[in-house]
Amino acid sequence: MTDPAEPTVLVHARGGLGRLTLNRPRAINALDLGMIHQLHAALDAWQSDTEVDVIVLDGAGERGLCAGGDVRGLAERVMGGHADESALFFRDEYALNARIREYPKPIVALADGVTMGGGIGVAGHAAIRVVTERSQLAMPETRIGFTPDVGGTWLLAHAPGRLGEYLGLTGAVMDASDAIYAGFADYYVPSENLDDLREALETRADPSSPTEIVLLFDETPASPKLERARPWIDDAFSAETVLEIIERLRARPEPEASATADLLGELSPTGLAVTLASVRRSRGLPGLRAALEQEYGLVMWFATSQPDLPEGIRAQVIDKDRSPRWQPATLAELPADVAASALAFQPATPLWS
Repeated sequence: MTDPAEPTVLVHARGGLGRLTLNRPRAINALDLGMIHQLHAALDAWQSDTEVDVIVLDGAGERGLCAGGDVRGLAERVMGGHADESALFFRDEYALNARIREYPKPIVALADGVTMGGGIGVAGHAAIRVVTERSQLAMPETRIGFTPDVGGTWLLAHAPGRLGEYLGLTGAVMDASDAIYAGFADYYVPSENLDDLREALETRADPSSPTEIVLLFDETPASPKLERARPWIDDAFSAETVLEIIERLRARPEPEASATADLLGELSPTGLAVTLASVRRSRGLPGLRAALEQEYGLVMWFATSQPDLPEGIRAQVIDKDRSPRWQPATLAELPADVAASALAFQPATPLWS
């Protein structure tokens, strides 16, 4: 349990190593705006500090690096008629995501345990991304009637085959092997060795580069399940629409394909259609910043105009009745141009200003 007096991000620097520890273990270190500002401030200070040349990002507690963003607060703003206030959170969060990707000093993210949604935003764009046997990575936004953001569509778009569509639409959880295979992580280090890894990054006599140090602790994980599932995933998720994806899943002999079709039938039709279009459009974008800009338009479209977002958060996070009432309720009722309308939306305040 975190002492209320403790900062929600622990910032330490020693021996040339800067360490940022997300410190809300009761909430699996879910990000709020204050945490984002603290991370920005630390990166500001260290960027020109010649005493710090490597940064480690990790999470307090045993449950995970970061379970996501403050979706409860997002729902409260939307339902309270203050959806535009969410723009501030998203702008600051996305600026952090881009900054981690572009930071001039190597950032080593330890995605130990639950790392989802906003957690992918801080870990997935780091220079060196480490997973463990406890890692659970996912972009589960469609479960709450939303769409992947924090640069998640950039990562999804560059996963092998049609894994991007599959992971984005279903919110499926990746273990360490799957995360490395899908391009969300780089190295596998058993959790019992993380303290030794942090110590080696601090003392680093020989070898000196953080990549070489991580390689000393890197082990070979089990064969990825996603690789074995590629035949039915690639076949089904290459279909043009969500309805056609479900039809192809129903036609496959694999039990996993049928179960996936059932899952898609339970999720927000709007969220699914927009996510499919977003991931596919991200494949043609020039870089992470362009993907973040596209995602920003989409999340503000959801926040300012779509009832499925607050309803999904209510059903999954607030009331936890797991019975969302989507509008429209079925894919058959969904307007054909819904994804195009979402992608065309222009927020009142631009992301990069």
